[in-house]
Amino acid sequence: MYQVLLTRRYLFSKVMPLLASLGVMLCSAVVLVTWSVMGGFLVMLINTGRTMAGDVVVRWPGTGIPHYEELIKRLEADPSVEAAAPVIEAFGMISPPDGSTEGVVIRGVDQRFAEVTRFAEIIWWRRPEAALPKDKQRLDPRLGEISGTTWDELYQQGLRLERRDPRTGEMKPAVVPGIHVMGTSRRTREGFYWPRVTERRGSDGTREEINEFMPRDGSVTITVLPLDSKGQPLEPFSSVLPVANEFQSGVYDYDARVVLVNLAEAQRMLRMQQAKRLARPGEAGVVDRPSGEGFAGQDSPPALVDDPARVTDVVVKGRGAMATTAEARALASRVEAVYTKFAQDHAGHVPDVMDVSIMTWEDQNRTFISAVKNEISLLLVLFCFISITVVFLVIAIFWSMVREKTMDIGVLRAVGARASGVAGLWLCYGLAIGLVGSTLGLGLAYTIVRNINPIHDWMGEQLGIVVWDPAVYYFSKIPNQVDATHAAIVFAGGVVSCVVGALVPALRAAFMSPVRALRNE
Repeated sequence: MYQVLLTRRYLFSKVMPLLASLGVMLCSAVVLVTWSVMGGFLVMLINTGRTMAGDVVVRWPGTGIPHYEELIKRLEADPSVEAAAPVIEAFGMISPPDGSTEGVVIRGVDQRFAEVTRFAEIIWWRRPEAALPKDKQRLDPRLGEISGTTWDELYQQGLRLERRDPRTGEMKPAVVPGIHVMGTSRRTREGFYWPRVTERRGSDGTREEINEFMPRDGSVTITVLPLDSKGQPLEPFSSVLPVANEFQSGVYDYDARVVLVNLAEAQRMLRMQQAKRLARPGEAGVVDRPSGEGFAGQDSPPALVDDPARVTDVVVKGRGAMATTAEARALASRVEAVYTKFAQDHAGHVPDVMDVSIMTWEDQNRTFISAVKNEISLLLVLFCFISITVVFLVIAIFWSMVREKTMDIGVLRAVGARASGVAGLWLCYGLAIGLVGSTLGLGLAYTIVRNINPIHDWMGEQLGIVVWDPAVYYFSKIPNQVDATHAAIVFAGGVVSCVVGALVPALRAAFMSPVRALRNE
């Protein structure tokens, strides 16, 4: 009982213990604020990375997977699969109106792509439900009207990857590039984009001004390198396609390198559509022959067989949130089982299950997810090393207090207090400082994190300090959620640090000679 009474007296009668509690509070608050913001940033990155990836993908690059529609039907018949969609992925070149040429990733998709990803949410040029949080003056051009068309029409043509020909009224295959691919839109500090005027430079040094709104008026030239069914390169193929819209996924690597193309058009350009081809020996009644000899029956034309349409990817969306790695792995296992049966039924015509890649959304985005996780771990380690100063601060304060209270320790030992009881007094004292400091630190961190966006806005308006600039970062808001598990770990760490710091002075006080303590002056 005397430990509790003396702890309360020592805690509030001296300034030094309160300073130790202040140090614990600041260290706990710094660690938790860093962990909350960076952890929230990681969650936002994962969610945005999933906007274009789906939950699981079956991939066979190059020649592609034939009979993919049957595979999609089999996948969608599985209870764990909500939807599946075909995708073609290939490298290509894009030439915007300004005459420049950029290497990009071409993805052929159809309307089913929006069912397995969040593509419908990231089409940029459409009327927003409200102004962006930073757009206080409502300058976003999407909030106004657009001449020659409507925002809803632009949105729908982006979903369909088609654009109406103004001369014939016919819907034609179109592209939806990432909003940074062509450089025709400028990102503002408020977080929205403003169409900008570009220039086409001639070889003779002349400049021609191009003032086009790409989703309404613009077209681009797409160049790809098709492969035959054996994976051998063919002649490059170029096509001029209108721009239907642009997307902004929140992942710069996608927004600056990916161009979505109408699936049927991508198959045509890459020679992956259904077509006739010459039969190989052993197919369609063709007999193997020695080298140099003709077909059996020289007057018979070469036999033709149907070559089915192909895609490189089949993207799968699972039922439920699929927010954890375990859920994604379970879905990948089910997809693998379905594909195994599919490959067995089409043996010799589709890739074997051991050849294709079946990857979860985390596997597809492992590079930047791992990078952010490593950065979080590094920051936490650095701040934890800084927080170790709390241990030495408590040791220093308690050491001086033990020296100051030597007479009191002698009195306690003289009236019968055991060494363990005296040690328990100082450990209880350290525990009290840890509890007070950690509690205040968690309260301070929670207040800062929950109000971090208003605080950041005030710093920008009053001090001109803008750390989270929407013109640089894709997220217009700083993550402001505190994870309960992280808070508990930080709280426990602060308390344990104080108890550990009090241990050495406590042992010194416990083994102090009562006679020498009473004679101390």
